[in-house]
Amino acid sequence: MADGEAGAYREFKALAEAADRKFARARDLPLYGGGDHHSRKAFKAYTRLWRLQQERRRELVAGGLRRWEIGEVASRIGQLYYARYLRTAEPRSLVGAYVFYEAIYSRGYFGAAAGAEGGGRHQALLIRYKELRFIARFLVVAMLMRRAEAVDHLAGRLRAFVEESKVAYPKTNFKEWKQVLQELGRFLKADGAYKGSRSLRYDNLFDSYPSNLASIARFHSKRVLKLKEAVLTSYRRNEVKFTELTLDTFRMLQCLEWEPTGSYQIAAKELTENGTVSDQSGPSGLIDIHLSAEISDGGLPSNPQKAIIYHPTVSHLLAVLATICEELSQDSILLIYISASGSAEQNMASQKYASSSSSHARAASFPIDKPNSHMSSDNHLWLGPRGSGGPNNLYPEDLIPFTRYPLFLVIDSENSHAFKAGLSELNLGL
Repeated sequence: MADGEAGAYREFKALAEAADRKFARARDLPLYGGGDHHSRKAFKAYTRLWRLQQERRRELVAGGLRRWEIGEVASRIGQLYYARYLRTAEPRSLVGAYVFYEAIYSRGYFGAAAGAEGGGRHQALLIRYKELRFIARFLVVAMLMRRAEAVDHLAGRLRAFVEESKVAYPKTNFKEWKQVLQELGRFLKADGAYKGSRSLRYDNLFDSYPSNLASIARFHSKRVLKLKEAVLTSYRRNEVKFTELTLDTFRMLQCLEWEPTGSYQIAAKELTENGTVSDQSGPSGLIDIHLSAEISDGGLPSNPQKAIIYHPTVSHLLAVLATICEELSQDSILLIYISASGSAEQNMASQKYASSSSSHARAASFPIDKPNSHMSSDNHLWLGPRGSGGPNNLYPEDLIPFTRYPLFLVIDSENSHAFKAGLSELNLGL
């Protein structure tokens, strides 16, 4: 091994360690409020690392660079793009995550590394875990992009890979991945009923009603408000979810986005199908993606930023709302979507009804009533595990401080009537 090759690999490892530290800081920050500068620093570090492996890949491979290390860098870049999408709601960032994940998967970076390279059985197991987590992340991005064929393929691959791992490592417990597969099966079954229907995203062609334009114009003559921020959360027992994305928030997330127009769809399709590979002959399997190309949809307004909170406590939810309101401009509307039961003992029938009905939430500008909701005397939502106490009750009065700004509230619960009655006398600014 030449000194130049060893030096190039040492430089790569040093840059990778520095990038990993920046990535850890960016990953640990919540996807709302401040923190963009940590994400930008991580992007800059991984961009430098990526360029190094592009420009000196022959030296790096000769110096000891392994395929799974390149896959790890590409996976981190994909995660940063996905985090940027969650933070900013830019469709371009979601496309970026998909491009990197698709390229990693098609090259088999982790699979080839685990099967062909040395390093011992323990390292091979660690790489196998990396691939399992990578496929799960790729599945989430593919589901958000409504790539049905890719989702079906990846789901099948994840099931097969878990079985292969159990056979290859019989002494290793893959129980948690068995649970992941069960969650995935429930999620895809629940979401499968909507495969044939058009997207839940707002389509300017189909969802605009000319008869409403006059009313909107009169409203805008007094005050022009824009939906800038949304907080989406759910807390139910045995709810349908995959990773930390519940079916309710998954559907609502799409309902708050614009359906890209034809020009953007063509650009995104060309990028994902034709812009992923510039060279497959080299030992590193170079990925050369030019995401600096403008693929944003200039014909549509920007999507509102969304904070997705999984199973929050009441205090956590209120803290998030307070943080977001601190940065909300005077012309902004804050949307709060909460899917939760009104009691810790809610039965499974109510849970299934709540999950299926959430897909219709975008058409409602008021809390969603459930059958027999007014038969209950409860006046709160339950955000907590079974058997927990009163501090996990969310009351309508808890949201009063946030009505200083225009507020759009969607309550998906059998106790939604409590919020409808409790807030009917409040001035929500709308």
